[in-house]
Amino acid sequence: MAHSVVHFAVYVDDADRAMAFYEGVFGWRFEAWGPPGYWMINAGTDGDPGLRIGALSQRTRPRGEGAPNAYRCTVTVRNLDDACADIKRHGGTIHSAAAEIPTVGKVVEFIDTEGNLACVMQYVDGHPLAAR
Repeated sequence: MAHSVVHFAVYVDDADRAMAFYEGVFGWRFEAWGPPGYWMINAGTDGDPGLRIGALSQRTRPRGEGAPNAYRCTVTVRNLDDACADIKRHGGTIHSAAAEIPTVGKVVEFIDTEGNLACVMQYVDGHPLAAR
């Protein structure tokens, strides 16, 4: 399919803290990759929908001083309440109340340990992007 997202990057101040957050909340796995300060993210399995590969990248400058600002991504979850509890337990914060999108699901914005804004989405049963 043309114009598909094939890669994403999460920019971080503290790589160990960020990896612990994403491993704890979503089960993502990391391995050193490329130049120093980069890690390959395995964000899923062959049976999961959506993008599976990404990169964790050490920031080279503080946020707001020319450091990269990236797309806000959404991670599919089986249970929104459980995901929000995991986010808080691993040091993130919930940024918005759950918003319902009719026929799609419920979404919540969160901020990770590095100040990045992202979303978790619990799709309605049977939706092709629902977590498996």
